[in-house]
Amino acid sequence: MTELTHLPPTASVDTVVQHLREDGYVIVDNLAGTDHMDRIEQELRPHIEATPYGSDNFVGKKTRRTGSLIARSEAARELVRNPTILDVAGEFLSHASTFQLHLTQVISIDPGSTGQAIHRDQLAWDFFPFPDDYEVQCNTLWAMSDYTADMGATRVIPGSHRLGDNEKFTHEEAIPAEMERGSVLIYSGKIYHAGGANTTVDRVRQALNITYAVGWVRQEENQYLSTPLEVARTLDDDLLKLMGYQMGCFAMGYVGDLMDPLSVIRDDLTDIRSIDDMAASIARGDSSNTLMNLIGDEATTVAGQAAP
Repeated sequence: MTELTHLPPTASVDTVVQHLREDGYVIVDNLAGTDHMDRIEQELRPHIEATPYGSDNFVGKKTRRTGSLIARSEAARELVRNPTILDVAGEFLSHASTFQLHLTQVISIDPGSTGQAIHRDQLAWDFFPFPDDYEVQCNTLWAMSDYTADMGATRVIPGSHRLGDNEKFTHEEAIPAEMERGSVLIYSGKIYHAGGANTTVDRVRQALNITYAVGWVRQEENQYLSTPLEVARTLDDDLLKLMGYQMGCFAMGYVGDLMDPLSVIRDDLTDIRSIDDMAASIARGDSSNTLMNLIGDEATTVAGQAAP
């Protein structure tokens, strides 16, 4: 295999998810307009320029990683909520009760940067051995600049999401995810991949790394500290929930006296999270169903019908 799979922006959610499950990745071409990338670049330019290089070869001694995109860029917020990506992430991570925003950053690989070590992103959870069939992440890398092999395009090992945590690969074995600006590489947290070496003289490879995870794990980027409360209060409820101002399951992430996390932002919110709120999870007949049915009879009814 010498080229990665590309899909058009009109591809169905089912098709995208099928490739994710079978291959561990897929590229969707031109899912965002170049004008949208222009807006993001303009809003984030001063923050990118102020970001220091990494301190080691893994994060990149000639690579900048600029975070806090929710607080810093309205256009980036729109990309975080891209309808296709949210539908894909929701389906790919549907074995969990909820999913959430895991991290946001612009990765800028400058000329002269060496290739990153090939790795799996899910190792960030302290190398926890997630089951082979349990997907904890749905990741995206949006091409904010041209995305070519010589600029350091992300390199991917197709099918490696089916392997264990201790595999080793060389960059020569990996395939560069070359794509046009505004296209997006979507990949599993289990896929082996790495940033490539930028061998150009004057071109910076930039990607928007926006990642989603199941709702019960700790987020890599602390969304609550990255976005000040005064900014959070200006955001709509759907975005806040995506950031993590929601319960990860019926008992994960409550505030105070079993209060919904949104109560920190909305003074008029007095509801608590109840078993009934998890009804959608029960209907799926998956791991959430098994757990919820152990809790009590009140968890067995969805819209007046008994759960299977």
